[in-house]
Amino acid sequence: MSQHMPVNRRTLLRVIGGLTATRLAAPRNALAQEAWPARTVRYVNGFPAGGATDTLSRILCQKMSELSGQSFVVENRAGAGGVLGADAVAKSPPDGYTVGLGGIAQNVLAIGSYAKLPYDPRGDFTFISGMWQLPNILSARKDLFSSDLKELLAAFKKEPRKYTYASAGYGTTLHLSGEMMNSMAGVEVVHIPYKGAGPALTDLLGGRVDMLFDNLPGSLPSVRGGQIKPVAITAKARIPELPDVPAFAEVLPGYEMTSWTAMIGPANMKPELVAQVNALTARALADPWLIARYRDLGATPMPASPAEIRAFRDSEEARLLPVMKAAGIKPE
Repeated sequence: MSQHMPVNRRTLLRVIGGLTATRLAAPRNALAQEAWPARTVRYVNGFPAGGATDTLSRILCQKMSELSGQSFVVENRAGAGGVLGADAVAKSPPDGYTVGLGGIAQNVLAIGSYAKLPYDPRGDFTFISGMWQLPNILSARKDLFSSDLKELLAAFKKEPRKYTYASAGYGTTLHLSGEMMNSMAGVEVVHIPYKGAGPALTDLLGGRVDMLFDNLPGSLPSVRGGQIKPVAITAKARIPELPDVPAFAEVLPGYEMTSWTAMIGPANMKPELVAQVNALTARALADPWLIARYRDLGATPMPASPAEIRAFRDSEEARLLPVMKAAGIKPE
């Protein structure tokens, strides 16, 4: 500020006394008063390396590291459709040095998939910001008899439970995408859950499963390389990245499933700290380099305020839990 408040003798003595008290208390309060981030930040991803969430997370963490001058280290803690990773975040100190991947899988779909969770999806987290959103894609192994959605659905109906689809885990948007297909088309394709999209894609490439529901970025290189055959997109309409691939809604009106993620921290983070983490996340998501990388992978940055991302989570729970129930997904 260019203007200064006048200081009289009494005020000066009070200030000096306050500085002395602050200096004496510094060892105890140093961590509480430091600017964030002052050291390495751990970012927990509940899915294994090699999948879409891992790639997009590492792009974001790289940009946040560049902007802040501190390292954001991705820790993959895979299992249970992202639940294990989210639980690690929930049980960490609320000091801003452990954040991670939350969103539709861990904080919404898990409610309808698991009878007992190690955390409260609504109450055990601080919702800091949105990160990205993207559609899912259904792809088929290269030697499957067809990649035409209508032909496949007809075959599925004719021979129930003969064919399989893989996903990154039980209770994920990928699992729900498959169960919505089964429910809306009146077919029975067997779900094979994996501990992440990377292993599932490996088995699709090896012909050990017939199809795979995956986040678009995870399968896009294999689709573009002709190693697997694209069948349909779960977005409401076709997307620019794959204009020749139909949306499910063209064959199954009303079908739509979009993955979205949130940056989460443990509950009880201080509002000032949440504001700092949100501001850095927003700067990273607005960076032209990041936007270009995300678009190349079929993802869209999704910055949001803490209040906005929490409200969006609440609205998604209200929308999707009835869909899960209608699709026959029961808490286990």
